[in-house]
Amino acid sequence: MANHKSAEKRARQTIKKTANNKTKSSAVKSAIKNVRAAIEAKDKTAAKGLMLKAQSLIDKLAKSGFIKREAAARKNSRLSAQVAKL
Repeated sequence: MANHKSAEKRARQTIKKTANNKTKSSAVKSAIKNVRAAIEAKDKTAAKGLMLKAQSLIDKLAKSGFIKREAAARKNSRLSAQVAKL
């Protein structure tokens, strides 16, 4: 465990940041999974609505730097292509 005050603070910060990152990562995965489930069910209207929410979330996380910009564009592109196929 940390012996210095600054190291203790860094340990606390790391715990908080890890929890935040896990929440964001889980939210993106869930959003994408929901869109794919709607695609599997051939429900175009639900898939479109869920896709818009997922794309919004992905774009917000890309803007903050959580997801790289190109990775976000790739995720959005693939989701929209799958929904367009319906």
